[in-house]
Order: sequence, then C-alpha cells, then structure tokens
Amino acid sequence: MTAVVAILRIYPAFAAGYLLSYLVRSVNAVISPELTREFGLAPGALGLLTSAYFVTFSALQIPAGILLDRYGPRRVEPVLLAIAAIGAFAFAAADGLAGLTFARALIGAGVSICLMAPLKAIATWYPRDRQASLAGWMMVAGAAGALAATTPVEIALRFVDWRALFVGIGAFALASAIAIVVTVPDLPPHAEPPSLATQLDGVRRVFVEPRFWWIVPVGGLGMGSFMAIQGLWSVPWMMEVEGRTRAEAARVLLAMGFAILAGYLFLGSTATRLAKRGFGSSHLYLAGWAVHVVAIAAITFRVPHSEVWWCLYGLGAAANILAFTVLNEGFPASLAGRANTAINLTMFAGTFVVQWGIGIAVDAARAAFGWSTAEGLRFAFLAIVVLVSVTYGWFLAGWRRHAILVRPAEA
Repeated sequence: MTAVVAILRIYPAFAAGYLLSYLVRSVNAVISPELTREFGLAPGALGLLTSAYFVTFSALQIPAGILLDRYGPRRVEPVLLAIAAIGAFAFAAADGLAGLTFARALIGAGVSICLMAPLKAIATWYPRDRQASLAGWMMVAGAAGALAATTPVEIALRFVDWRALFVGIGAFALASAIAIVVTVPDLPPHAEPPSLATQLDGVRRVFVEPRFWWIVPVGGLGMGSFMAIQGLWSVPWMMEVEGRTRAEAARVLLAMGFAILAGYLFLGSTATRLAKRGFGSSHLYLAGWAVHVVAIAAITFRVPHSEVWWCLYGLGAAANILAFTVLNEGFPASLAGRANTAINLTMFAGTFVVQWGIGIAVDAARAAFGWSTAEGLRFAFLAIVVLVSVTYGWFLAGWRRHAILVRPAEA
C-alpha cells in the first residue's frame, strides 16, 4: 500500500472542485425561468441546452480515466477546471441558444473529473475499509454544491442577474484549480509507465467484466434520471404539476439537498464501522436504491406530502457514491481511475438521455395530443418509474453472484 496522505491536506481543494461540479450541474433548474423567458426556449430546447453539460462530461470519462491512472489528479484536474472557468465566462456572455449550449458543454468538460480525481486519490492512498467513508465525506462537498444551487441561488438572483452569477462561478473554478496544484501531491511515479496499449487494455478489462454490467443499469439509468430531474426538471414539475412558486420549489430542493447531505454524512461517519460488522457497501447501495425507487414512484403518483418524498428521493440517491466502491471491489487499485470513469460515463450518458428525453416527451405530447406541460411531465415521470424499477430488479437478480467479491491482486 502506498503511504497514506493526511486527508485534511487534500480534502479542501478536492471538495471545492466537487462542490463547483454539483453547483453547475444543478443551477439550471433554478435559472430556467430566466433562460426560458430571455431566449424563448421550448421544453425540448431547454433540455438540450442543459444536457449539453452531460455530453462532454460523458465523452471525457474514459480519456480522463487513462490520464488519472497515468499522471494523477494533481496534473489533470486543474487543467480541466481552467476549461470550466472559460465555459462559465462564455455562458455569462452568450447571446443565444447556440452560445449557451457551447458554453454549457465546456463547463461539463471542465468539471468532468471533479469526483473521479479524489476517488482515484482515495483508492491509491487509503486502505479499502476506509474508502467508503472517505468517499462519503467527499460527497458531502457535492451535497453542499447541490444546496448552493437551490435557495442560495434563488436569493442571489434577487440582487444580481444570472450572467453575473456565472462570472462568479468562473472565478471560483480558477481558484479551485490553483488550490489543487498547491495542496495535492503527485501520485508515486511509475517505475515503467504503462504504454497506451496497456492502458487501453485496462479499459477493455473494465467493460468486459460482468460485475460492471451488474451495476451499470442502476448506476446509468437510476442515477442518470435522478441527476436529470434534480438538475432541471424538478422545478418545472413542482411548478406545473404541484402548483408551487419558484421560491417554494427552491425551498423543497434545499430540503432535498439537506437530505442528500444527511445521507453522505451517514456514509462518511458509519460506512467503515458497518463494513467491519458485515454490512458492506453493496448492502448500503441496495438499501439506498430501494428508498429511491419508492420515493420517485410516490412523487409521480402524487402521494400526499410530496416534500417528504422529494427528500427521500435525494436520501436514497446518496447511496450512489457506493457504486464506485462496489465496482472497485472487483478490480485492482491500478485500474481505479478507469473503472470509476467507466461507470461515471454510464451515469452521465443516462443523464443526457433522460434530461433531453423528458423535454422531447413533453413537446411531443403537447403536439400530438394537445396535452399540457403538466400532463407531459406526468407521462415522462411515469416512464422513469417503470425503467428505474426494472433496473433495480436487474441488480437484485445479480445479487447472489456479485455482492461478495474480493478485489484481485494487482495485474
């Protein structure tokens, strides 16, 4: 095992980057009324604009995984964060849908490894029984970003416009990049750096592993649909279907953000102790997704007290961070970057498909059947409930084969 690095040395810089990633991922949900009004965006166009983030984010996962395994987080993440800053400044200056979409794509590329970089560091520097807890603490920073993208953004928009908001986001991205360069050490150098062919073979090993395909459906569609809804369609749903104002919707999102934060704090503080008692990452992952599926079904079928179900929806999704831990139990640490980015690719590809797909479904329902936006959203959410339930069933079906697996030795 490589020498352990003090977590307090590396956590603040990595946490700032991941907070930023979650903030820009979710902020369009709150500023969507301004974007719709200023640029005259239909639901499909709004979905495409927002999901552009996920296209470039997904596209960079495999190349970034190779780079992380070869060069380490300190050398890779700051370069990408600088690209995120350029994207934020471009978003602030955009004057049309094309400019907004291009800038959003740059932002997605720039924050594409803000979680993968610290997970690579955790897999390298810390023993396996600590990794779930450390990953949970890293996700606390993401939850803080999700919180910042709700009521705080709504309040900020009372004093500045959305363009000034993105200028501030760009400045924060640059500051985060500098912090990583200053505080995060390099990974130990390879005695003989692997060739590109060897690294690509590592990618192939990940994608042909049955364990990977056991986790992909829940991770890709389950978490993908959650990020699509949290990052954009939650506010339109609450306003159109539940009849809330934007301020009320932002407060519900804030409460959901606190629920997510509570989930990550639970994982961070208890996962190591639970693992020592035989209740491992796979068990927590299974339990979290059970809560998640029930909650999205309750939201869709309008079970009373929807604000409670929104909170449970977020609480269950907090278990998704364990997808990386569960997956890595089947791979050597040297493949952690490629394994993590491979599963992350499926999550964000799923987010792109669902986020844009909901907008397309609403537009199609309005055009073909004369349905209202609310009716179109109900139809789209019902489809999500069905699909997520099927993926959870797939995960249950593979439990006996995959749930307990000891990580193989280094290749």
